[in-house]
Amino acid sequence: MRRSNLPAELNRFVGRADEQAALAALLDESRLVTVLGVGGVGKTRLALRVAAAAQKRFGEEVRLAELAPLRDPELVEHALVEALGLTDHTLRGPREVLLEHLAGRRLLLVLDGFEHLVEACAPLVRELLAAAPGLTVLAAGRRPLRIPGEAVLRLAPMDEPDARELLAERAAGAGAPALAEDGPVRELCRRLDGIPLALELAAGRLSLLSVEQLLARLDDRFRLLGDGGRGVLPRHRTLRTAIGWSHELCTPEERLLWARLSVFAGPFDLEAVEYVCGGPDLPQEGILDLLDGLLAQSLVAREDTAAGPGYRMLDTVAAYGAQWLAALGDTERMRRRHRDWYMGLATWCELEWFSPRQAEVAVRTAAALPNLRAALDLCLELPDEAHLAQHLAGTLWFAWVGCGRLSEGRHWLDRALALDSGHEEARLKAQWVLGYVAVLQGDPTAAVAALHSCRERARASRNRLAEAYATHRLGCLALLSDDFPRAEELLGRALDAYAELGELNSNVLMGRVELAMARAFRGDLEGAVAICREVREVCEERGERWTRAYALYVLGYAAWTRGAPAEARELLVECLTINHLFRDLVGVVLAVELLALVTVSEGDAVEAAVLQGAALPVWDAVGLQLFGSGSFDGPRALCAGRAVEELGAGRYEEAFRRGQDLSLDEAVERAVADRPGAVAGGPAGAAPRPFRTARPPVVPGTRKPAGSPTGKGGEAAG
Repeated sequence: MRRSNLPAELNRFVGRADEQAALAALLDESRLVTVLGVGGVGKTRLALRVAAAAQKRFGEEVRLAELAPLRDPELVEHALVEALGLTDHTLRGPREVLLEHLAGRRLLLVLDGFEHLVEACAPLVRELLAAAPGLTVLAAGRRPLRIPGEAVLRLAPMDEPDARELLAERAAGAGAPALAEDGPVRELCRRLDGIPLALELAAGRLSLLSVEQLLARLDDRFRLLGDGGRGVLPRHRTLRTAIGWSHELCTPEERLLWARLSVFAGPFDLEAVEYVCGGPDLPQEGILDLLDGLLAQSLVAREDTAAGPGYRMLDTVAAYGAQWLAALGDTERMRRRHRDWYMGLATWCELEWFSPRQAEVAVRTAAALPNLRAALDLCLELPDEAHLAQHLAGTLWFAWVGCGRLSEGRHWLDRALALDSGHEEARLKAQWVLGYVAVLQGDPTAAVAALHSCRERARASRNRLAEAYATHRLGCLALLSDDFPRAEELLGRALDAYAELGELNSNVLMGRVELAMARAFRGDLEGAVAICREVREVCEERGERWTRAYALYVLGYAAWTRGAPAEARELLVECLTINHLFRDLVGVVLAVELLALVTVSEGDAVEAAVLQGAALPVWDAVGLQLFGSGSFDGPRALCAGRAVEELGAGRYEEAFRRGQDLSLDEAVERAVADRPGAVAGGPAGAAPRPFRTARPPVVPGTRKPAGSPTGKGGEAAG
């Protein structure tokens, strides 16, 4: 199974054979290797090339963390958690999560663009290397980390043969005539000091200008700037000159677009560019052609993301554009437009979360995360925009809760709520979302504080919807605390309010599943199944999958209870697949535990024990195992008892330990695999405690929630 997030190369890697060999050799000798060099010299490309070649050595466990888009040093640890594909629902800080995850693994971590965050990166890398003997770090930046044991490769510009080859290769790609092996070509490479970015910028112009014309224009630029760089290293001056010269060769409209693109952090798509950068001086209908022009000149690079085709501006080029934008006095306005676009994207994603595009929303949110962080940074930076920070942090609840980013969500929500925004509606939404996050993190003190405050303030301001959400999440907390009568009462009250207000979305449906769980835990399995079938119907009508997975969990258990393990497996495999897609660890681990019970019922106690072992590390990431709830412990306890009875303690422990060694992806792949040899047959003995069979008293909130006028829901449409 591939465990790498390295991007695919979009064009041929040219030259640098000696440097590749030297860097690979350093990785054999040192656990921390830093590639140093001026901007544009090719540090990132070389590091990624060598990292890709090293994948077999590291069992394909190679991960790239791009740190250049970050402005806040506090986000470095979160960025590494994201790069490693980790999810953690606990109160542990991201550093602790990283330390635990890396402790027993063999992994190559590539850090790119860290120089502006070196004070945060250096101690973190030092601690990770000390705690994780199987970790190797390959860093690329303009400054060393200055950590004991750091090996440094100072990347020089290309030698002449490599420089000529790169120039010819990129010029041909830009549609230029074949370059002759003559003096002017060698002189152009020499004048550009063999800096790959400068060579690529020049190659982008060779479809319009001859080599001789390029040399003449470049000479003019050198003479113009030759006296303005005292104290600046010649290669820095060369690159600055080459970028400035490329800037002069752009049309006025291309220069303006270049400057405005500098506000993006990480990859961006065409729609974002058209909105953020468009205006009377840059009509939207012409932006595609201008972007294509910058792409042809190697000023912008195409980048294919999971969300579709996108673009990225190299840091050095973006920095030049940012200086130009500042000189125009337009930086703050453009940052606000950027913020507005990503607030709009977050709002769209929240609405479309409750639609057939739910999986697309998850992917788009992940791709936009660097820019969403930049938008949140701006809102927190400007005193008069605290309400926008609260609104945006609350709107992204689906990214924090539904896509496994509780820790980062807690970071932004805490920061936003520490400010006095003066906007009650935005504060109330951020409060109930914070309460929701804290519930799932196993932090009842913070959850109760946030949710009670939200409910009281909502009552005072007559915001019935915010009050319903706060009540709902207090009911969820009661459910996880095994206080089922209170859970039913609170969830029922919230569901009644949602119905009266016309609120229908993923959160509302999740409230119904939670009510079903509370009823099942009190013994009414039939009533729980009725609710979950109804929820599944609505989910199928709307294309909703996240909440559907939790309804399938309850229905899967019901199928197992009535002696239909094949049906139970089918339901639970779909449940697990959906939860893994959305990185929802709570849903993943509950489904794996239940699939283990189904597996032992089918006659394979060894595989059941393996799955139980695989669930344990996931519970570590979720937090308190089974939430400290005796009710959620039923399937696990019953499965373990049967497996030990069939295998004996020794064989059970051996299989259990094998499961513990599986990665999350491997565990999910194993759990959803077809099992043609399974033995048919239902469960023996009474159903475990989570689902008894007595019928509880009728409680409020059992009718189907009414749809909102838009069918999308309001405050927390998801």
